[in-house]
Amino acid sequence: MDEGVISFPLLGQASSSALEYLKLSSPYSKDTTPESDLLKSIRTALRGSDTEPISAIHSTSFLYDGDLGEEDELTWNAYTVILGRGGVMRKKWNFEEEGQSIQWACIGWLEQNIPKSGTAPHGTAHYTSKRNAKPDPSLRSPAVERKTFGPFAQVQQNTEIDLGTTTRVAAVFIFLRSIGKIFLKTGIEYTFSLPFIVRKAWPLSPHGVLIQRVLEPSELDEADITGDAVLPTIFSVTSPFSEAGTVGLTTGIIGGYMSTPPVLRDEDENLTKPLKSVTPTEMVVWASHRGPASDDDVLVTVDVEKCQLSIWRYVYIKPKDTPVSLSRSRASSLAKKRQSITGPGSHRSSAILTDAVHRRHPLSPNVRSREQSPNVDPQELPPLSSLPGMPPALSAMSTMASLVSGGSSQLPAPSKGRRNSLTRNDLSVTMDRMVLGGRLDTDAALTPIEHGRMKAAYWMEKLYSQDIGQVDASSWKTISVSLFDSRWDGKQYRTLMSICFPGSQSLKLFSLAPDDEKMLKVSYLHELPAISATSICITRENVWDLLIVKPDHRLILFTHGIHEIPVEVYHQPPPANQDENSHPSFLPNNPHQAVSVSGGTKSVVTLEFDDGWKGITTMNLQPQDSLTTRCLHILALTLPSGLMFSLHQRFLRMWSSHHFTISEVVEFECFTDALCGLFNLPLDNPQPTNNPWIQLGRSKSHDRLREDPALRGLILPPNPPIHHSRDTSSKPHKLLSAVLYALHTLGEDLRLMTHNYRSLTRLAPIICRIALTIRPEWADYWKRLCPDAIEGWSSLQNPATEHFDDRIPVWPPDISAILYGRISNPDWQVPWHDTHYMAVRFGITPAFAYGRLDPLRALHHLTGIYRCLSDNTVKETQKRAENAVYLMVTSALGPEFVKHLPMGIAAPLMEALRTCQMAPPGDWPLAAYRAIGRNDLAASGSEIPDMLFSDGYRPMKDFNSSQRRRTIGEIVSEARAAASGQIDAVSGVEIDLAEFTDIRFGQDRRLDEVARMLCSSTVPSIKVMERPELSEHDQTKEHQNQVVRIAERTLALPFGRAMFTFGSVPTVTREAYAIPKIEFAVRLQPLSITIAPEAGRIPVESSHWGEFHNGVAAGLRISPSSAGVESSWIAFNKPSDLTPEHAGFLFGLGLTGHLKEMLTWHTFGYLTPKHDLTSIGVLLGLSAANIGSGNQHVTKLLAVHTPALLPTPTVDLNVSLMTQAAGLAGVGLLYLGTKNRRMAEVCLNQISRKDLVQPDLSNEHREAYTYSAALAFGMIMLGKGTSTPADMALVSRLNVLVRGSIHTVDQNRFSRSPFDVNLTSPAATIGLGLMYLRTERQDIADLLAIPDTVLELNRIQPSFILIRTIARSLILWNSIEPTREWISSQMPSPLIEALQNRSKDKPLDDAIELTYHNIIAGSCFVLGLKYAGTARQAAYMMIIGHFDMFTRLVYSTGLAFDHKIKRSAYRDGLNLISLSLSMVMAGTGEITCFRRLRYAYGMYQQAMYHQPFKYGIHVALHMSIGLLFVGGGRFTLGTSDAAIACMIGSFFPRFHHLSSDNKSYLQALRHLWVLAIEPRCLIARDVDSTEVVYLPVKITVKEGNDIGVTQLISPTLIPDLDKMLSIRVDTPRYWPFYLDIENLPHHKRNLLQSQTLFVKRRTAFLSYTEDPRGSRSLFVRPGASSGDAAILDFPQWTDTKNHPAGDLSEFITSFSNDVLFLAFADRFSRDAETETEQLFHAYCHATLLDSILQDKPQTLQSHLTLFRYREMSPNSRYFHLRLQDLRFAADFYSKIYDRRFSGRSENNPRPPLIRDSTVAGALHALDQRLDAIRSARPFLRALGQYARGEIVAEMNTSTSQNLAWYLLRNGVPVSTLLVILRGLARDAHIQCLGSPPPEGTNDATALDLGIKEVLHGTGTRMTTAFGSGWSVRSLDEIIETWNAVV
Repeated sequence: MDEGVISFPLLGQASSSALEYLKLSSPYSKDTTPESDLLKSIRTALRGSDTEPISAIHSTSFLYDGDLGEEDELTWNAYTVILGRGGVMRKKWNFEEEGQSIQWACIGWLEQNIPKSGTAPHGTAHYTSKRNAKPDPSLRSPAVERKTFGPFAQVQQNTEIDLGTTTRVAAVFIFLRSIGKIFLKTGIEYTFSLPFIVRKAWPLSPHGVLIQRVLEPSELDEADITGDAVLPTIFSVTSPFSEAGTVGLTTGIIGGYMSTPPVLRDEDENLTKPLKSVTPTEMVVWASHRGPASDDDVLVTVDVEKCQLSIWRYVYIKPKDTPVSLSRSRASSLAKKRQSITGPGSHRSSAILTDAVHRRHPLSPNVRSREQSPNVDPQELPPLSSLPGMPPALSAMSTMASLVSGGSSQLPAPSKGRRNSLTRNDLSVTMDRMVLGGRLDTDAALTPIEHGRMKAAYWMEKLYSQDIGQVDASSWKTISVSLFDSRWDGKQYRTLMSICFPGSQSLKLFSLAPDDEKMLKVSYLHELPAISATSICITRENVWDLLIVKPDHRLILFTHGIHEIPVEVYHQPPPANQDENSHPSFLPNNPHQAVSVSGGTKSVVTLEFDDGWKGITTMNLQPQDSLTTRCLHILALTLPSGLMFSLHQRFLRMWSSHHFTISEVVEFECFTDALCGLFNLPLDNPQPTNNPWIQLGRSKSHDRLREDPALRGLILPPNPPIHHSRDTSSKPHKLLSAVLYALHTLGEDLRLMTHNYRSLTRLAPIICRIALTIRPEWADYWKRLCPDAIEGWSSLQNPATEHFDDRIPVWPPDISAILYGRISNPDWQVPWHDTHYMAVRFGITPAFAYGRLDPLRALHHLTGIYRCLSDNTVKETQKRAENAVYLMVTSALGPEFVKHLPMGIAAPLMEALRTCQMAPPGDWPLAAYRAIGRNDLAASGSEIPDMLFSDGYRPMKDFNSSQRRRTIGEIVSEARAAASGQIDAVSGVEIDLAEFTDIRFGQDRRLDEVARMLCSSTVPSIKVMERPELSEHDQTKEHQNQVVRIAERTLALPFGRAMFTFGSVPTVTREAYAIPKIEFAVRLQPLSITIAPEAGRIPVESSHWGEFHNGVAAGLRISPSSAGVESSWIAFNKPSDLTPEHAGFLFGLGLTGHLKEMLTWHTFGYLTPKHDLTSIGVLLGLSAANIGSGNQHVTKLLAVHTPALLPTPTVDLNVSLMTQAAGLAGVGLLYLGTKNRRMAEVCLNQISRKDLVQPDLSNEHREAYTYSAALAFGMIMLGKGTSTPADMALVSRLNVLVRGSIHTVDQNRFSRSPFDVNLTSPAATIGLGLMYLRTERQDIADLLAIPDTVLELNRIQPSFILIRTIARSLILWNSIEPTREWISSQMPSPLIEALQNRSKDKPLDDAIELTYHNIIAGSCFVLGLKYAGTARQAAYMMIIGHFDMFTRLVYSTGLAFDHKIKRSAYRDGLNLISLSLSMVMAGTGEITCFRRLRYAYGMYQQAMYHQPFKYGIHVALHMSIGLLFVGGGRFTLGTSDAAIACMIGSFFPRFHHLSSDNKSYLQALRHLWVLAIEPRCLIARDVDSTEVVYLPVKITVKEGNDIGVTQLISPTLIPDLDKMLSIRVDTPRYWPFYLDIENLPHHKRNLLQSQTLFVKRRTAFLSYTEDPRGSRSLFVRPGASSGDAAILDFPQWTDTKNHPAGDLSEFITSFSNDVLFLAFADRFSRDAETETEQLFHAYCHATLLDSILQDKPQTLQSHLTLFRYREMSPNSRYFHLRLQDLRFAADFYSKIYDRRFSGRSENNPRPPLIRDSTVAGALHALDQRLDAIRSARPFLRALGQYARGEIVAEMNTSTSQNLAWYLLRNGVPVSTLLVILRGLARDAHIQCLGSPPPEGTNDATALDLGIKEVLHGTGTRMTTAFGSGWSVRSLDEIIETWNAVV
């Protein structure tokens, strides 16, 4: 082995299992018969010329970028591809059944879109595809107008479709002859067609592959003959769903570096002109893919005929989609040129994926020339079959028409059956499009041209060209390219490139670097002899080197640029127990010469020798010791290039002499020896000894284990002395000062992390060794911190001053003092440590051998944070803390960073975190909230909404509680009971929200009562009167009558149940959705018999509508945000025959928005059978799902079911009038608020539809149709009425419909009216009211004036008065007030007078009485609309008063028929008022309202025989009950325009007589309340226990110009979010929380997405559920914290069993859910045996209680650290480092915290995390131990010698450490400074004493005191000082030692 040559052993033969497998399994390896020339020609024709033979085995590798250095290898032969890693086969593919051989294969990246949710985004097959999901802007109202929808609906409508995230996935690309395969590592497989033969492929960055097709010589010959350009050969594949794109040619690529996006220099040209492509004769040799070696995107090509080498840059730019139209002349010329394409004389056709005719860029006739001539026109095209190498699909038999249509051009079927490939039909479509480049008919000439930016995804720019020799050009396939040494060199980021030419045995070196314009430039460096080269990561972990083979077969390593290090490999002999012949992976001992090298994974190299044998070795010269690595890093930023290379080379050679032993000791010793040898520093050569005890002390085991606490009780051997001799004979190296400064800075960085203390003690000796030569004061500094760095203090005295370097200060910069000074005095501008500052300070151009790798990461992060904390421009303490914490979060500094900091350095950071924890800002990212321990804010701001469902998970507190858990037997028995049918699994009233409802409604049973009342799947019990006088037959008949009457009530139950259980199913399963059946049987009491209705007693129409509503209720149980409701799931639940139940289910899904997922063909399956209820459900459901969007797909569906929307409305569609009414209502929903004139006109015309004037059997639903048309009109024009002529024309028509047409007299006969005013008047009235909703148009309201005379009142139906009252109030919305005066203002004055006269015993006309009660009912309904969901007290009291009044009127008795008429009116009014009451109190579950409704529900049983109990009564009552508890109390009603319209449609005062009645009003519209629902229930959840809790909140609301604050207790309903300004949580039991809804949009967005506030309970309190009165908090427990603070300050043993918190486990479980507290108590606060353990456990007990009391678990570690500081031994090597940290903490809390961190300056003081007395107590305990040392004689002698600058006599290790302790604790200046101060003090005393004032004084005492003050101030400024500085006591002791010697 040569001296200076680094040697590596060969590890064995380079082989892989894949290669061996293919060699054995290849059929060509077994067939030794030589092939004939004909067979070779055929094979060449099939595979293409210039390709490898089919029998060859190929291999390629792919090195992933990243720190792991993973590499995959791909090996293949003709039909088999094997993926391997590390020589092990991982995956195998075989393509023999495809019948095509493998052309090439490679590994690369493919971009994949991964959706966040499980459902795929809508496509064009959905009725709500993305392009139609939002309405056309023309349909929307102007932005200045009032918004139609509420905030929740707006969020739902404006939510963008989640397309997921785009990520790169590793993929294997395999190219066969005519198809390509892509196999992703995720398991997905793609197949795509190839219209050409692939020669080779390369992976690209960021994704995709570059492919080059085979260029046949016949193409060049043909181009010479025809003069046409040769089609491009270089393409890129970026997606399996798009054809391969030509790589574009550009004149320049700008950007792409430093996060700047790349752009093309000729962008404008490429946007208007066809694509330019690379010359086809350029053969790609190599392409980069941004591996770990370099980030440059370059490739190398060779033009063989020109003998020219070219270097290119490529870039990926997403193609643009906007075409540019051609001019007319250009289009006509292209059309003429196309005429020859299909002619019989055509000879050529485009066969490649480029522009076939007009889209390809024409080249010059000389195709071998790289000059492009765009002026040459394309010539006639030859037939497709003339192009060699084309797939058989494009044969001469194919016609152009067949290719364009894609119908007959097919791939031929292979000889064997295909497997895992697309069909020929699938392939032909893509291939035809690729081959032809688009349509080629005559019309295509007028289509826009696809410019270059549309076609290409990858672009290439030529960077450099150079001529090469004929030998190299002919052997271009053997050229190898490598990128290496990619790094920042001090001026720019540059990469070196090597191109090796084995033919000429030369290697060219280039440099790649961006210029000032951010364009990549190539510079040629030089040429050197070489036969092989490869890049490999050897010496540096982040920079790759170059390994080359010289022509004389020597190996040379290029590192640090182009510095050479000779290396060699030697053959490792086989193991001793094996024979060479039996172990073939080892070579015999005879030498062989390397001929080529190839790189592998990181440091693995494969060498090929001259005999063909391949060996593998690992060249890893990267030290594993982190300290050694960081020293090299810091010196690379300090030393120049040559010197740094010499140091690194010297280190490698020394390490090589130790056989590259991976040991931190060996590696660092090699580094120190190399450093000392390079700078001529004396080496430490300890004296040899035979004493085993001393040898044990010098061993590495002693160095590693001497701090182990387990060895404290043993006598340990002495620590080895470190001798540092000073060489004063020669002048030190001029750069030694820079080395000292760099290593010192690194040491300061190591001080900042406690886990680096051991490395610091290893670094300190080398720092002292250098400092002794040029600045001994620095050695004194490190001696104080690490007393073991040098032996004794004698070497620090009498330094050789002639070698001192004045470029560095006398006293080294102390990072702890700098940090302290900055936060103490922000104006103190002391420079921070910076690597760039070091180089500038010494005038050095650093080597940057590792680039910009930062070795001082912790130092830079910490100085940046301290800079924020000391920013004097920010006056507020809170803001400074926020800036510092935000910097920590953005720098990705997690809790681990703060945990590893020393306690004192971390104290300001922890206080800043605490400040932000107490009052966090509202606009922070979620990571910042987690960093400060506010995971409640992070959870509240999460995009994943809280669904209030446990999904099988139980709260954490259930497992911490002592309650008995259910046994397995109990669970099994419960499951068996459910399986046997004993428990009805689906009753339809389950809401499964016990966690929420128990808090929302307390412990009462109101929800159970509601569920019982609204359940329709159980047999109800009815008490009947016993009538013994009836016969058995009569009793049976009577019982059947009872069953039928109960059935009417049962059929109305789904209305209320739908409201009660709304949104209670969060997720649907893949099983069939269960819909509860309606139970009509009745159990009669007291007979206790069950009676079922006889067949035919319940009409079919009634049961169908009941089942419809039952299906709606079942569908509405599914939450609108539920996942899994897809079109396939809906189709899965479709019954074989359409049923009313499923129709209602579809309608329910539509109301919740889930019908958006329904596919088009599934919709046709529902609508084609013409099933009325199904048609109604689907039409209304689709319209509701797309409300307000004007979706064209849904409009077309409605049109085919609504003749009014067709051009000929009289066409017979065979659609019932009821379905047409639903279609019209669907139009209103679909175009709600859009003011679509066309649709409004249609609906307005249908109000007065002519064929509905006269009633007959065909139009029995005419009234329902009219109301639907009117509601649809009102919804379309909702609140959009104006004074424009168009709107006034509509008003005029509506007025006619309200009041009737003008009658004309003709021969004493009245002409027949064109409409029935009894139908049109109420309908037009409500339409007009909706049109001018909230417009305050008094003139419009006057059109709906209420008659004021009895005569006029008798001419109008009383119910019309009700409608008019509602419509007038809708228009005059702002005037609505919940007062009696407002209700009185709705009545005409004559009516009021008549009511007043009734008290004077004057009779009241029935018309006036009916009018009065209808106005009252209408007014209450309007109050319900305006104050819906607000629970406003005034509205509630007003409506409930009238509810009681109407109840008394309804249940009053009277025999007159007039009284029955009045009672019917009263009943209708009561129905409306009960709905109004529930509208105001929606979702509150208010008990008083529920009692009244429950009473009304029970009254039915007492009035079984009263005929007035119609079906509508049950509907209104059940809807009122359900509305009161809508969604289990989680929802309420909104008051937006859309919500008002939907509430009017749902609660319209036209009640049904029977369950089958749809004549007056369409029953399906009763469910439109869903569209008015808003989830406005504010819920508080404990973020730790996940329990729903009570929480007082303060809500700021703005009503008009008034702003008020309301205090509520969640769970509670909150006001409209548009009116809310903020929500504040300000309770002592929970951490503060503030939602600024007005100013922070994301707060409002989060509240709209999830109404859950996650809160964090303070540990000293219990929740409001456990402690409602606050009497059990920790603060009110007697003696809970007495004495704890004293124990922390001065630890002493106490009996914790007598403590109020003696039972810690129960105590902690009660007050905190933090497992850290439980673990701490279990480990550190248990019973102890020894007195020391008792003291420690008492201290931990007090620490734990203090942390729980103040809710600061982060202080547990700090208190333990303080206790450790108290008890640590001065003999510890880390004692002085920890002492310095304790000094920092003590001075910070005593002198800085209150002034700069407490917030006292802003009058918002906060106690610190750790009391200053606790820190001072720990420091005082150490000072007491130091006081015992001060009086020791050896110590005083050593101190005196040090203070006087004398040679310190030999002292023992203990005295040396004590002296360092004393000097460090008291901040004593360095010895050289003390000598100077002593001399100055003596001179001042002599000069001043006895001199007359003012020059002197005669008072010696005063003079000494003044001199002492000067000494103290000067010494403090000249040494490491915190707030305390040089202690006065120490100054006195130093002066005393000065005076001790005369």
